Amino acid sequence: MARDRSGGEQPADRTDAVDADSPQRPDSDPISDEAESDCDDQPADVRAEPEAHGRHERDESAAPLEERAPPGGRPGTAARSAVTRLLAAVIARLPAAQAAMLPRLSRLSCAVGGGLLFCASFPSLNWWWGAVVAAALLAWVLTHPATTPAGGLGYGFLFGLAFYLPLLPWVGLLVGPIPWIALATVSALFPALFGLCAVIVRRLPGWPLWFALLWAAQEWLKSIGPFGGFPWGSVAFGQTHGPFLPLVQLGGVALLSMAIMLVGFSATAIALEIAKWWRSGHPATRAAADGRADDTNQAPPAVVLPGVCICLVLFTSVIVWPQVRHAGTGSGGEPSVTVAAIQGNVPRLGFEFNEQRRAVLDNHIQETLRLAEDVRSGTAPQPQFVIWPEDSSDIDPLVNNDAALEISQAAAAIGAPILIGSVLDVPGRPPQDPNYTNTMIVWNPATGPADRHDKEIVQPFGEYLPMPWLFKHLSGYADRAGSFVPRQGSDVVHIAGVPVGVATCWEVIFDRVPRKAVLGGAQLLAVPANNATFNKRMSEQQLAFAKVRAVEHDRYVVVAGTTGISAVLAPDGGELARTEFFQPAYLDMQVRLKTRLTPATRWGPLLQWVMALAAGAVILVGIRHNGWFPRSIRLRPTRQSKGAGATPGKPRPTSSTDDTAPDPRDRTPADDGD
Repeated sequence: MARDRSGGEQPADRTDAVDADSPQRPDSDPISDEAESDCDDQPADVRAEPEAHGRHERDESAAPLEERAPPGGRPGTAARSAVTRLLAAVIARLPAAQAAMLPRLSRLSCAVGGGLLFCASFPSLNWWWGAVVAAALLAWVLTHPATTPAGGLGYGFLFGLAFYLPLLPWVGLLVGPIPWIALATVSALFPALFGLCAVIVRRLPGWPLWFALLWAAQEWLKSIGPFGGFPWGSVAFGQTHGPFLPLVQLGGVALLSMAIMLVGFSATAIALEIAKWWRSGHPATRAAADGRADDTNQAPPAVVLPGVCICLVLFTSVIVWPQVRHAGTGSGGEPSVTVAAIQGNVPRLGFEFNEQRRAVLDNHIQETLRLAEDVRSGTAPQPQFVIWPEDSSDIDPLVNNDAALEISQAAAAIGAPILIGSVLDVPGRPPQDPNYTNTMIVWNPATGPADRHDKEIVQPFGEYLPMPWLFKHLSGYADRAGSFVPRQGSDVVHIAGVPVGVATCWEVIFDRVPRKAVLGGAQLLAVPANNATFNKRMSEQQLAFAKVRAVEHDRYVVVAGTTGISAVLAPDGGELARTEFFQPAYLDMQVRLKTRLTPATRWGPLLQWVMALAAGAVILVGIRHNGWFPRSIRLRPTRQSKGAGATPGKPRPTSSTDDTAPDPRDRTPADDGD
């Protein structure tokens, strides 16, 4: 427009204030040029509005500069103008943003869709095949020619977010969405790291195998840190309904996870090779159809190695499955024992149950007495021992005589020792700063407490607060964390003469606790748990972890939860009995005591270290293969330099005939996409 927006008078040597009907304005006005450029990006009606406004308002060209926008003048004009210009700039950039996004849309969709399918392989859906398809989609994204290392980092992070956000919503049931989103975000950093490393090694021959190694390595890293690790979400824990579960008995969770991802990655490699061969016009087939010799050098699709990988996984699963199946049915030479699990329930869902500790204890005593009545009536077998859940007696029976008396009466009524869960004070701590242990105690009917297992892996932000100097200032929920401390032990208690390995709740997702218990002589595994602060889906996921441990170590597993889900699991991962969530109940049945040590029990940690070291070596080889290492400096003269008359020990003068072309190894990754 011709008129200055402020309506003020310009200096005499500038001619930017002209009549609205003037057909032409001077070209030397930078301010008006800028305004005109801003308005050109707007629709016609937007550009016309200031011009019409100029015709109907009084002429202020003679007013001084400081009087052009009086305080009582049109308020908000400058703000509306700024918003208009901002919107115009955003709209002007939309086509460019859309053009930049379209090439990436397919990869973004595959990353997000793969993460969602990955989550679907876990309870409650249990679509075990979802992990295979997710791995295939992720491999296609990371092997795309336009995906750079930075892009691999981003796509891996999106994959992780799409996986962990729907997997862990139970975290925010009582503490709000912020801890849930924070935990999912931190967990997604590990798939992001995998994406970065995968792009580095994708040009190596046999990349599906290296991808699978890298995935197993990132799961191992996630299981050890930060704050003690968080193995929740390992691929193996979503395979309890799949045909590859027997592999966990050979190499543990790490091998099973690697095998599942290897199948998906290999499937993508085969599909890409076939597509590449097809796009090239399969010249050998064309030449044969034309009756002429194939004069091309086109190689057949390189599908042998990925095909062998898939066949190896399938063949190994078929070989191991009969042995696992036989372990589930048991053999006549294994001794049997009748064991009961009590699910007493809690008064209400949430943190408030801790305020009603007596009610929690009474619930488990009443359910034990009900079992005793059924035993006397002949409707239930006499158990050799009883397992209560974690925190089934929040009242310390070692210092509270009433609690100790009630537990002794329940044990006498059932005629068997009880493995109870309690919270004990750590001696020697000041009253204003107490510490506690999460302890399982063997309670005999006549003699009272005997063996005990102290939880050695306590849950961060739940049972204790790491870095309180920081997190207490970041969240108001930090004060809800407990003051529990870990204690080391053998993880085995002897109850009624039976060595029982104990993995209390959170400990079952870590490889080392069940393994140490079995190596310590445990013939049966117990998983006492307290899921009163969570929901059914979380309890189902934890039950899946216990199933994997049963197959991994060839042991029967008894899961006892305050609110459920309680279950008796066979060594093949099958459910022999289970309870409903948030219902008082008991389980009472016969299981077999087993002593065999599986390869996973013996060599599982060694295999994890081999995988981790191999993954690190592959990354270094990938960096070297891509030429990202700097060239070594040559200190000795070359033969060419001597022939040119260079003095030994001195650099040869450069000339236009020197070979100064940069070595391909000196380059960095080309930024040809993301």
